[in-house]
Amino acid sequence: MEFPKGELDLREMQSLEGHNDRVWSLAWNPASGAAGVPAMLASCSGDKTARIWKQGPSGSFDCMAVLEDAHTRTVRSCAWSPCGKLLATTSFDATTAIWEHIGSDFECISTLEGHENEVKSVSWNASGSLIATCSRDKSVWIWEMQSGKEFECVSVLQGHTQDVKMVQWHPLIDVLVSVSYDSTIKVWAEDGDDDWHCVQTIDEACSGHSSTVWALSFNESGDRMVTCSDDLTLKIWDTSGTPSESSDDVPRPWRHVYTLSGFHDRTIFSVNWSREGVIASGAADDAICLFVESKEKMDGPFFSLVMKKEKAHAMDVNSVQWNPKNPRILASASDDGTIKIWELAEISG
Repeated sequence: MEFPKGELDLREMQSLEGHNDRVWSLAWNPASGAAGVPAMLASCSGDKTARIWKQGPSGSFDCMAVLEDAHTRTVRSCAWSPCGKLLATTSFDATTAIWEHIGSDFECISTLEGHENEVKSVSWNASGSLIATCSRDKSVWIWEMQSGKEFECVSVLQGHTQDVKMVQWHPLIDVLVSVSYDSTIKVWAEDGDDDWHCVQTIDEACSGHSSTVWALSFNESGDRMVTCSDDLTLKIWDTSGTPSESSDDVPRPWRHVYTLSGFHDRTIFSVNWSREGVIASGAADDAICLFVESKEKMDGPFFSLVMKKEKAHAMDVNSVQWNPKNPRILASASDDGTIKIWELAEISG
């Protein structure tokens, strides 16, 4: 799929309504949207529910399921297993729920308890055998899926000094990254004896962020990472060469290669790197920005703004997520209670 060369625009295809509170997080089902399987999107909200949206033959999305009664407070994040059969949701009620897609229904098959308070984020590793969760209790928990789809906590990672905002597994290897209100990025890996520990901490002294780090996203190959912050910047990180999956070596450290600043004027809450290399950011200025790396030869990597969609939503943009099967389709979620589906299109002259 060749990336368009001309001037680009984000065209709103649909606005999805149904949640009756702010929408916090979105997740595309990775097993949908190709080979005749309709695209499927999960959303979660302050209304204590998650919703599943399915694309119909006409191309429009409709709500196919409302996941309720598992959580008693805000549902803060959601993530699909790699096979697309299981959905994890985390809540301010300190629990994580695991839902199984059975036929046209979703059934809550497990509830993970242990965090002291709000669970802010959840992520599945590439094989689907591990889940990571993080919380306002400053900890990161790693859970292993047992037979019968039961989950056991195998490690509690302490290291952050404040609320942990997001966890994300590396797309290829079992390395975990967490970001926090303490302004740091931490990289976690297993030492070979089932013990998980922090192998790198990126703080302001390492060209890191000067305020809360809200989110991160890897590029498709996993050798780059982008983070976004309350300091109004996005930062690009690089690791030169990724150890093979069978390697017991400590992961190569991440180094700062570029900072994008001056594009949002309020907190940047979400960032997502598409399969085609486009970085999308969503912020409290109600805008969505798109960035790409310059192809011109320079001393080092250079990233530039492709476009800024002012007033993408009526209120804060909390989540932006590219469709993994169709990287021209972007979903966004907002405090205004809506989810929008956008198409990245070339403006015809």
